[in-house]
Amino acid sequence: MPSAQPVHLFNFKLWVTKRTSHNKQLTFMGLLKDIYSETFYRSLAGSLAEVLPDFDKTLFLKKTCIPDFCKMELKQRMRHTTNVIHEFLSADFPIAASQLKALIVQLKKDGIGGELVFIFLPDYIECHGLEHFEASVEAIEFVTQFISCEFAVRPFLLKYGQRMIKQMEIWSLHENHKVRRLATEGCRPRLPWAMALPELKKDPTPILPILENLKNDPSDFVRKSVANNLNDISKDHPQVVLGIAALWKGISKETDAIIKHGCRTLLKQGHPDILAHYTLDSSAVEWSNFQVLSPEVAIGKHLEFSFHVKNTSKKAQIIRLEYALYYKRLNGQPSKKVFKISEKSYLANEGVLVKRKQSFKIITTRKFYPGPHQLSVIVNGSEKELKTFVLTEAE
Repeated sequence: MPSAQPVHLFNFKLWVTKRTSHNKQLTFMGLLKDIYSETFYRSLAGSLAEVLPDFDKTLFLKKTCIPDFCKMELKQRMRHTTNVIHEFLSADFPIAASQLKALIVQLKKDGIGGELVFIFLPDYIECHGLEHFEASVEAIEFVTQFISCEFAVRPFLLKYGQRMIKQMEIWSLHENHKVRRLATEGCRPRLPWAMALPELKKDPTPILPILENLKNDPSDFVRKSVANNLNDISKDHPQVVLGIAALWKGISKETDAIIKHGCRTLLKQGHPDILAHYTLDSSAVEWSNFQVLSPEVAIGKHLEFSFHVKNTSKKAQIIRLEYALYYKRLNGQPSKKVFKISEKSYLANEGVLVKRKQSFKIITTRKFYPGPHQLSVIVNGSEKELKTFVLTEAE
């Protein structure tokens, strides 16, 4: 199996940095699942041996490095690690939780940080601690300071409801910023790749005191999570977020930034109330000479387009420029995605020519289908003329 190396995530793969015998760094891209490897398990076994009496390293490696391991994907490898660890920890979850905490202490002594590979630690709590609320809450609070537990808290929200929400409200006042971030990130109604929380999606009211506690948090890490939570809520309850935007406006530049980031979906949708909130009015903006400069684009290449925009007002005003791509889906129907160009102040009668490129480089998160696609420009939330271009097979 491949050796484990420090990782930086990118599009479901990882950038791996490896030192050569001459102490130079080489960077290449490998599969994310390969953060779990025989090298990693040998390192983990060394730390476990310091924590667990009579720990059998040979047996641990035999159970982790099974013949089918190479066929497993990332989440399968994570759960496999959880299951193997469970065989070596106490069957009594509160004791096992204390062993996990001791392991983290040992890992830190061994100079090992909370890289993504340690997601099996919160997974263990999720799998084996659900019937032990107090012990799990204590363990989550400790573990999330090493590796984030935002996914692990969600089964507890489903099972314990308001009791768990109250705990997360307590966490929102914690001294450690990683615990405070867990308070908001873990209860996001639409957290990507996470277990759904239908009750909070239906009614986000229980989340709001947590966000209120964190709106002035000193950590940008936490404030960004607050904004992402608001953005999630806006997709189902725009008026709730618009109300918060009105209440928080002008409190500080940090809260203003939270509101702006939290309302990004509403802005992309051109919601009239959020446009009014930011005084984005298209009536005094002249838009002209929209051209698709590459009417045929091969997959792997760039679409190029341009247009002219002018502030026709007698005073300066903010102009927000975006464009929308209508991607062709497998069924032939369009899928709209909005991209921001800029948002800045234009002087009275100031006009500019805007040129942009849009990449159709093959990526893991979107499948491109040859055929007609459409493009539009959006000025202060107002979508303008649609233009058609053709996407062709890769050259």
